[in-house]
Amino acid sequence: MYYPMSNEYSPYYEGYIKAVGNQDIIRKLKNQQNEIDDFLAEIPEEKYEYAYAEGKWTVKQLIGHLIDTERVMAYRAMRIARNDQTALPGFDQDLYVENLDLSKRTYMDLVDEFLLMRQANLYFYKSLSESDFRKKGTASDNTISVGALLYIIAGHVEHHFNVLKQRYLNK
Repeated sequence: MYYPMSNEYSPYYEGYIKAVGNQDIIRKLKNQQNEIDDFLAEIPEEKYEYAYAEGKWTVKQLIGHLIDTERVMAYRAMRIARNDQTALPGFDQDLYVENLDLSKRTYMDLVDEFLLMRQANLYFYKSLSESDFRKKGTASDNTISVGALLYIIAGHVEHHFNVLKQRYLNK
């Protein structure tokens, strides 16, 4: 079973990859889809616009960040899996959130978009072979593999759900 080696990602992402552990990443991403649906459905409406401190994101902004990050990482994985060796730029998560207009978006719209995007991405992820997982490219000036990107996607969600539990919901 595939698990990313340390030369397949930047040390910045190690925590995300370790959060997932050595498990079948496709199964984890699929199971996580149900976890996303269940967990986000439990968040009370009065918390949607809540930020736990000055300058921190609201729950809706955090979900927007999860959507943006999954979209960027899946795009990187697709480019690298298709042997595109173009160096891919980084992205400024704070700039993305700052320019995310949520005034016309409901909480449930964001949750639905997240779930639909994950579902669509799963079709792509399931089409990958183990050799595709090992393909490497460059993103944010660092070497990254397709498989590491999938672990990062899953670990990123785990990380932010822990933040939501601890700092937003006091669980």
